[in-house]
Amino acid sequence: MFEDFYNKFEVFYNKYYIYFLLLPILLFIIAIFSLTINYRNTGDIVDRDVSLTGGVTATVYGPANLNEIEDGLKKEFPDADFNVRGLGIFETATSAGFIVEITDVSDEDLKIALDKIVGLKEGSYSFEETGSALGNSFYKQMLRSILIAFTFMSIVIFVSFRKLAPSIAIIISPIFNIVMVLSVINLIGMKISTAGIAAILLTIGYSIDTDVVLTNRILKKKEGSINKSIISAMKTGLTMTLTTVVALTAGYLFSKSIIIKEMFLIILIALFFDLIATYVTNAGILKWYFEREKL
Repeated sequence: MFEDFYNKFEVFYNKYYIYFLLLPILLFIIAIFSLTINYRNTGDIVDRDVSLTGGVTATVYGPANLNEIEDGLKKEFPDADFNVRGLGIFETATSAGFIVEITDVSDEDLKIALDKIVGLKEGSYSFEETGSALGNSFYKQMLRSILIAFTFMSIVIFVSFRKLAPSIAIIISPIFNIVMVLSVINLIGMKISTAGIAAILLTIGYSIDTDVVLTNRILKKKEGSINKSIISAMKTGLTMTLTTVVALTAGYLFSKSIIIKEMFLIILIALFFDLIATYVTNAGILKWYFEREKL
């Protein structure tokens, strides 16, 4: 039965695999359009938290109503840009604690406001202030790190494979993943922090892994069709991805750390789009290239 299904799928895939490339192309265009709109509206392609823009972060432990805190802060600081997040295993309207990130407000003024809204207890809170110049410096350094990592990664790929089309196909994957992740971050209203930038750096390496496995399987095939090499690589790649997804999902659901949650969520989003980038985009390009070259 499996052999019969495979034969039918192979006929279908051989006929329409080029058209499958329309999906990632369409997604990429939509993502670029979304990032462009965000840039025109905010001056940046992605919203940043206070660790990258500068401001005050307050962490308060204890039961609190997040809606009440938000309403109180709107009254106290009507012109300030702030974000309130719950602390706990699952974030709900009533949380075991909360984090406030706010710009253009001093830590002393924020402390007075929160004490008025929820009543701060000694030892149950902490404040951290980041200067705008320092936050922007972190942001620029992080972007520079991503650019350097991507550049060296590209050099290694070209040196390793020494074929233009396969190398470009591999490099397309992390570009697609990063653009899609940033667009989804904007879509869900999430503000990226230094931890989020670090997570994006991790996704570059992971997305390359599955593409290298796929390209190696096709390059080193000794017998059988390209489709069988693709399926063989998919078995390995999907196993890697599935085990990572299970581990990260557990970490995201049960971790109390906002930083870990942010990193794990970004990587999970990237893993989803990596499947499209690897087994639709990269596989399609490689199949087209090697069939033309009759390798």
